[in-house]
Amino acid sequence: MTPTLSDGPNIGSALKAVREHQHLSLESVAEDTRIRRAYLAAIEEGRLEALPSRPFTIGYIRAYARALGLDGEAAVERFRTEEPAPDQALREPLGVQEGRDPRLMLGAVALALIVAAIVLWNVVQRLMIEPTAPAAVTVAATAQAKTAPSTPQSAAVALGAPLPPPIESTTPPLYETPGLEAATAAGDGSADSAEAALKAKKAAAAAAPKVEAVPAEPLPATFTAQGAVYGGPAETSPVVLQARKPASIIVRGADGTVYFARQLAAGESYRAPALAGLTVDVSEPEAFQVFVGGQTKGLLPAAQTPIGKFAQ
Repeated sequence: MTPTLSDGPNIGSALKAVREHQHLSLESVAEDTRIRRAYLAAIEEGRLEALPSRPFTIGYIRAYARALGLDGEAAVERFRTEEPAPDQALREPLGVQEGRDPRLMLGAVALALIVAAIVLWNVVQRLMIEPTAPAAVTVAATAQAKTAPSTPQSAAVALGAPLPPPIESTTPPLYETPGLEAATAAGDGSADSAEAALKAKKAAAAAAPKVEAVPAEPLPATFTAQGAVYGGPAETSPVVLQARKPASIIVRGADGTVYFARQLAAGESYRAPALAGLTVDVSEPEAFQVFVGGQTKGLLPAAQTPIGKFAQ
């Protein structure tokens, strides 16, 4: 026998019986109606306290019944019959008078106590400060009388001579040209004396020890990777730029496209692709050694150099 909305002790049990007869799960009904499974279970079990407000409950029952192919309005009508809405407010029992909230009374009392405490504190502070004020004036007057000078105020005050300004300790000593003092003492300040001073200066410069330049380290004849190698493979990239010390390198195309830009460490290298119009721009030309086909071509001649120049 097919169950209907009239079966069961309440509307929730009737909906449950129809759902089970149709072999539907609460999850499938919840997905069709967009109602939480917990709410549908509460309707079937008659747990109205677990549901939202009454208007939401009526809407859930209507949607539940329609999802089962039943008359939604008939389901709502049975629910209203079983669970009538309270139309009138409960009357106040006789002999009970409306009273105020005791929390309001406690709040008013606490506020009054706080205000009284603040006023009392200010009064006490004022009483503690006022008696000491005349004593302070008396002490100040007494001290002024003791420190007053015995001489008449109309007497002139003698001032000493002004002190010289302090010596500037940060002034650097004057520079003395080597040999100038001797040349000046020997001459009379004329052109001959100036010429003699110039000769003495040159002689002092010639006598100074000369610092010999440290010979540069010889460049390797063949390429050996001493760090990371960036760029294309060796088969298609014959030109290699190896950093001899940390320096930056930028490789651009003829249209300004940047193919490579990096700060290379000492020993790291870059293989330039076999493209026409490439230009290398470095921070220090002497920091990069050029290899073509694994053989050295020396250092970069300038900070900005066409790469095709080395492949010629």
